Amino acid sequence: MLVVISGLPGTGKSAVAEKVALTLGAVHLSIDSVEDALLASGLEKGWTTGVAAYEAVRAAAEQNLRLGRAVVVDAVNDSEAARDTWRRASAATGTPLHFFVLNLADTAEHQRRLEGRERGLAHVGEPSWRDIRSRAEAFEPWRGPHVRIDASESVAAVAALVLHRLESAEPHTR
Repeated sequence: MLVVISGLPGTGKSAVAEKVALTLGAVHLSIDSVEDALLASGLEKGWTTGVAAYEAVRAAAEQNLRLGRAVVVDAVNDSEAARDTWRRASAATGTPLHFFVLNLADTAEHQRRLEGRERGLAHVGEPSWRDIRSRAEAFEPWRGPHVRIDASESVAAVAALVLHRLESAEPHTR
């Protein structure tokens, strides 16, 4: 099973993905951690490095899926090209794919979470609230099956909702 937790920065993707992965005994892969490592190795920040991070995580996800491990990925996935990364991984491994999109309608709470987080990433950096608003405006509409979840509750509550939906959901492949 491939579970992809998506949404704007600051919605709780990484924390929810970690909790879901721990509960499932799954592998947790984060785009930001890989991008941080790529930047630390001397690659320049930009679109190409971002794509490289998605592709590196896809390769690691496929390797783990082929070993029979469930994988939980956290990534913004703000474009259909990014989402196709996970559709390709699902198709290549014959693995069910589940997309979850975390939303925070309360902009004050979203901004508070963003400004209060410390992820320990040395090279990726934290986006500003203005960056988040720009990304929200450019976020491409979702095509295909996905589940939207209000992320205003605690990490445990949001993770429990994801897990509940996984138990009852039809797998989304391709």
